[in-house]
Amino acid sequence: MYNNPALPDEDMAYTILADLKRVTREYATAATESACPVVRQMFTQLLDDTLKVQGELFNAMQQNNMYSLPSQALKPEIDKQLKQGQQTQQKTGQFVQQTQSAQAGMAANAQNGAQAPAYQ
Repeated sequence: MYNNPALPDEDMAYTILADLKRVTREYATAATESACPVVRQMFTQLLDDTLKVQGELFNAMQQNNMYSLPSQALKPEIDKQLKQGQQTQQKTGQFVQQTQSAQAGMAANAQNGAQAPAYQ
């Protein structure tokens, strides 16, 4: 038997980190596509738990010089991305409100149509 692991610690940590990143994407997708609130909550909790583990592994790798940080982003670029995200969020909210209003109007029209007397 070998006393040495098949992969060096750094390679093993990178492999696990990559898997955790993949799993978080899968859980996020599952949560956003879940119609059932209970299932959505379950995937949201799994996502939160996995993000915590991923963060702990990342910090351990960084402390052991296994992971170097990328260069810092420029504040104007961050502000630009934040503004675009806020605009997208606002447009999405408006779309949802318009859709809900339209559906409510169609339901009211259908109900009124069902109650209207038949003309012969």
